[in-house]
Parts: sequence; structure tokens; C-alpha cells
Amino acid sequence: MPRTKGIAMRHRNAAATTTVALAALILISACTREAEPVQAPVQPAPTAPAPVVPAVGYACESGKTVSARYPDTSTAEIAYEGQTYTVRTVPAASGARYAGSGVEWWTVGRDGQETATLSRLGPNQDVGVAVLERCSRPSSGPLTPTGPSPLPTPAPGGVLPTATPCRSTQLKLSSEGGDAGMGNRVAILGVQNIGPQACSITGYPVVSLLDTRGRVLTALKAEQNPGNYFRGGAAPTPVNLAAQAKGYFDLAWNVVPNEGMGETVCPNAGTVRFAAPGDTAITTLSMTFTPCGGLFRISPMRPTADDSSGSMVPALAAKS
Repeated sequence: MPRTKGIAMRHRNAAATTTVALAALILISACTREAEPVQAPVQPAPTAPAPVVPAVGYACESGKTVSARYPDTSTAEIAYEGQTYTVRTVPAASGARYAGSGVEWWTVGRDGQETATLSRLGPNQDVGVAVLERCSRPSSGPLTPTGPSPLPTPAPGGVLPTATPCRSTQLKLSSEGGDAGMGNRVAILGVQNIGPQACSITGYPVVSLLDTRGRVLTALKAEQNPGNYFRGGAAPTPVNLAAQAKGYFDLAWNVVPNEGMGETVCPNAGTVRFAAPGDTAITTLSMTFTPCGGLFRISPMRPTADDSSGSMVPALAAKS
């Protein structure tokens, strides 16, 4: 009996020792976990708010104001009479032209002044047919490009000009004759380099028309066309102009009202505005005529007046 009792006692002591050891291990483990640093949750980096593009106010002849925002290079947001119209860039004879949401917004800068026309688009949503407002504001910067002349660019076919591109400020327009027949008219316009250095013009000039009161004729669309009713066309090629030399292009139109589009009276043009390809400065020529049908055609520049049609008439400076 005494031996059995001793054995039992040793078992109890061993069990107690094991229990104490397990408790110590648990306590050490808990302390270790508590000692581990607690990582703070990762906060997402704050997103910078998109920059707010300020609106530009244009004072209009009616006494109202058109507010325009330009969030990017191809979009404008036009606010007028409590409505906002989102419009996108479309081809223009000069300046910046936007269309969409049933309206057209066309801005042109000249002589330190930016003028703008808001028009209602026609059924095809491509040409403004009714002017809503004529507006203006001081230009925010110089209108004539500064810095070095742009590098020459090749014409179709890879032909490079031999001189730097002409600037509109070194060019002078002149009337060099024209053709007429069957309701069609064409004026040949000369472009003279009045600067001291040679320059070149490649392709189609940028042309727009003003009425006899100096307002942009937004209802007229400029169409680039290598030829016209009187002569065939040719692909644009570089025209190199020495000092005082001239290049030429055609301005063609029709004088018969387009009754199919509801036209009974054609607009009166009084001034041709010209800009060399790739330039924003403008030179002008006084010239009175009546283009019908909502468009006029412009040929590419060429080095000669090209009177191959054989029916040249005096310069068209009076109403057609």
C-alpha cells in the first residue's frame, strides 16, 4: 500500500508540473502577441480634384451674354439663355468652329479682338442657318504666332518646299481676273510675298467671307476643291515665293439661288479673309459678290495665274 500511494503521488506531481508548464507557455504566447505592433489600416491616397476650367464671357449685340467653357481642345460648353450646349470641333474656314446639340459656335480672333457667332444648325446638323447672337471679347493673347517659323512639310507625294512656310503677315492679296458663265463665277486671287525673304505655301489657304458690314458670313461653307467649273484641278504642290513674287488660287461660287434649300436671296459678301495654311494671322481683300447655295470653293495654291480656260474677264470687284 505505501508503495502504491507513492506512485500515485508522483503521478499527481508530474501532472501538476505539466499543467504549470502549459500555463506558462500560453502566458508567454499571449504576451508575445500583445507585443506585436498593430498596423494601422492603409488609407487611400487622396484624389486631386479635377481643375475647374473658368468660363469665358462674350458680350453680344443683343445685350445678352454667352458664357463658354473649353474643357479640352476639341470641346466647348456654351451657356445661353439658361441652357448649356455641349459642342465639338468641326472643320472651319478660319478660327475655331464647334457644332452639336442643335447649335454652332464659331470664334475668330483678329486685331486683338475675338468675335464669336452663335447660330442654330440646319436640318443636317452641320451648317448654321440662323444667327442667334453675334458677340465679342478682348483676345486673351497675341493672335500672330511668335517664335521660329514651322518646319516645311511635304505636299502630297512627298515633295518638300525649298523655303520656310509663309506667314499671312508677309502676304498681300490682289484680284487677278476671273471667269463667268452659266451662273458660275470664279475669281483668281493673287498672293504676293511682300517680305524680304523667300517663303513657300503648300495646299489650300484658309478663307472666310465677311458681309458688307464686316460680319462673318457663317451660313457660307468653304469647300476645298482642286478644280472648278472652268478648269480641271491638280494635286497641291509647294509654291515657293521669292520676295515680291506671287502665287495664285481660285475662289469659285454660284450666283443662282438654291430654291431647293429655300434660298431666294443670296448673301452679299464684301471682304475675303485669307490665312496661309497652318497660320492664324489674317490678311484681307475688299471684294463684293453674291455667293449662293450656302458654299464657295477654294482651290490649292499654284505658281501661275493659269488662264487656260480662255474666257478671262476683268477682276470681279462689283456685285455679280
